[in-house]
Amino acid sequence: MLAEPERVLAQLRAMHARHPADWYVVDQLSYTVTLALHCLDLPYVTFCPGHPSYLPAAPGALFGVPYAWPQAVRPAAADLQTLHGEAQANDVSFTALFAQFITRHAPHRPVPSRAFTLCSPHAVVLNYPRLNWLPPRPEGPDYVFTGHLTPTGTLDPGPFWNSEVGRLRQAGRRLVLVALGTFLSARRDVLESVTRGILAERPDTSVIVAAGDQAEALAGLAGPRVAVAATVPQQALLHQVDAMVHHGGNNSFTECLAAGVPALVLPFSSDQFSVAHDAERSGAGLCLDPHQLDSERAGQAVSALLNAPGRGLEELRRHVRLHGPRRAAQRLTALMA
Repeated sequence: MLAEPERVLAQLRAMHARHPADWYVVDQLSYTVTLALHCLDLPYVTFCPGHPSYLPAAPGALFGVPYAWPQAVRPAAADLQTLHGEAQANDVSFTALFAQFITRHAPHRPVPSRAFTLCSPHAVVLNYPRLNWLPPRPEGPDYVFTGHLTPTGTLDPGPFWNSEVGRLRQAGRRLVLVALGTFLSARRDVLESVTRGILAERPDTSVIVAAGDQAEALAGLAGPRVAVAATVPQQALLHQVDAMVHHGGNNSFTECLAAGVPALVLPFSSDQFSVAHDAERSGAGLCLDPHQLDSERAGQAVSALLNAPGRGLEELRRHVRLHGPRRAAQRLTALMA
């Protein structure tokens, strides 16, 4: 999480000397770059790609500990205590590394009281909707909520997927997209359980499965009501499906909101639990524990979404579509000026 800070500092200093920029935009998870920009006292904007709680500010809030848990995932008290202890130790260690680096390379610059809260003092862009129950954020910068970062207008998935959608709609009038992201597509067991559950519970429904490296292993699922592929054009397909099953990734959550698609969220790690909580609380979807999942429960949950999409989904769709990348960019350039 703090790879080669000396090299990054030297290269950023040299790059700025050759091509001085008025502003930099840095991924909040690129801690080495943020530290270098802080040491060089260069103006930058923080882009937070994950849940807003990745910038912990509330007393007791820790990076790596969800600010809230969905109903289906409630850790035992002892496990939660262990998690808090590990995250607290990480927080202290990381802050000490920041302090040592700043003292050595930029002693004139302030040392943050907590490394994980170090962000632009000017502006932070959050790839998230402005939900009124979100935890507090570090004081100082302006916060720009994008709502979503999908292109505006109708997206075309291309001839192949248009044909596949047509084929699947002939076998089932409803269509569900199942995608667990780049890494979690390795959970072949979950992908298969969800797909079989939907097929058994909803004879009127077809399924598209984004299976990643497991596409060949899951090829046996393919048929009149199932398409299996390593990758899919998710943003475009969301405008052609009736529901989605995803892992609680920030992009999947906000893309579903922008498309007005209800979701079954299966969180595995990191900020996915916080996202799942927000999806559940907002009425944008349902949540199940992927580690306690069986086909029947998965099929029933997806069926419930198809029968009655979440109560707050349409309001959220309108909210996020009023924002989006264009409006966020306009606000950001105004702040830079």
